[in-house]
Amino acid sequence: MQKTSHDAGTGCVSICAVPETDHQQEKAALDWLYNTQLFGVKLGLENMRKLLGELDLPRPGQKFIHIAGTNGKGSVSAFIHSLLKAAKVNAGLFTSPHLINFRERIKDAERMITPAELSALIEQLRQKCQGWEPHPTFFELAFAAAMNWFKQRERDWVILETGMGGRLDATNTMTPAVSVITSISFDHQNMLGNTLKEIASEKAGIIKPGVPIVTLRQRPDVMQVLTQTARERGAPLTIVTTPHRGYQLGLYGQHQMWNAALAVTALKVAGFKMTDHILRDGLLKVDWPARFQRLESGRLIIDGAHNPDAAETLVRTWHQAFPGEKASIIFGGVTSKDLITTMRALQPIAARWHFATFQSPRAVPPEQLKEAMNTTFGSTVKCEVHADIASALVAAKKSPERVLVVGSLYLAGEMLAHLRGESAQFQSSAQ
Repeated sequence: MQKTSHDAGTGCVSICAVPETDHQQEKAALDWLYNTQLFGVKLGLENMRKLLGELDLPRPGQKFIHIAGTNGKGSVSAFIHSLLKAAKVNAGLFTSPHLINFRERIKDAERMITPAELSALIEQLRQKCQGWEPHPTFFELAFAAAMNWFKQRERDWVILETGMGGRLDATNTMTPAVSVITSISFDHQNMLGNTLKEIASEKAGIIKPGVPIVTLRQRPDVMQVLTQTARERGAPLTIVTTPHRGYQLGLYGQHQMWNAALAVTALKVAGFKMTDHILRDGLLKVDWPARFQRLESGRLIIDGAHNPDAAETLVRTWHQAFPGEKASIIFGGVTSKDLITTMRALQPIAARWHFATFQSPRAVPPEQLKEAMNTTFGSTVKCEVHADIASALVAAKKSPERVLVVGSLYLAGEMLAHLRGESAQFQSSAQ
């Protein structure tokens, strides 16, 4: 039997008392699933629709809230989920990537999917898609497992966070009650396009005929794409123009007030009545680690910012939280990201840099990061290279500044696992 306990020190859920055989079966199932990452990312809906058809998904009558965007979509998803929980609605939640354990991606208001449940669902998928050409991708299979679990759990409402883009994302096979598009900026240019208009067009792909769409005021070229797409598809468009105020939030930063506003507006558009009790409890009790997460009495901050726009937001939040202070930064990133521009955005709050490797096949060697930093800012910038996150943390704590861990959600997750003494349970992933 699985028991869960909330760890206030990290904002994560501890997993205990799971039979060893369940963990062994889970490992075998996940080994197969992770091996499907070799098929890469194949944007498109045909294979996903075929897989859903084979599994008789979704459950009849299920209603969905679909979230796309560059930054903030995970936080908005978490706010919506927390608000629904406060309203006594036990909704499913599908997000990515995970921080420590794959099962974080598939949960409802009661619990995460168990190792035994996950193993059974993956084995079913493995048998279903034997010999398929093309083979379903890692993300398609993860989404199918989630949808199957939500069906088994009889969840009437499900919140879906897109993996990448929107138009050709596996989650876009669902027709939602309301769609949400968070802040759009540059990321995944190799897949989504090199201009904001191109990226916005991919994100706007979740807009469906007649389905309400909620967004916030965006850059003019992005806004043009969203309004035009909504008009062409007859989708009622609501634009959030003010952040949500008047209630304490469980996530820190001015940007989270905008994410909260998107969440509240989306639920209202979907027909939910937001009482004072629901707003107070739902916005405060939201649990979404690695988003300006303050640990060790605020001496250690973990943030998943991994692109320039998110880094700029992080710097503004840092100035708000710690005016006049700089940070000892532990930084790591993955290939395909604009790491140089991200580091340039963080430099104003950097007292020194600690570059570390972490468990991801896409992790950029720390020596390359140091070389890029020296090329960009000169050799006077204080930089150190570390073999792992543990040694980077020890070194960073020797400095008087607060420590900021940033650059990748994969790095953030591994650091959280290390801090909780659960490094053995950490499951790395390329997606």
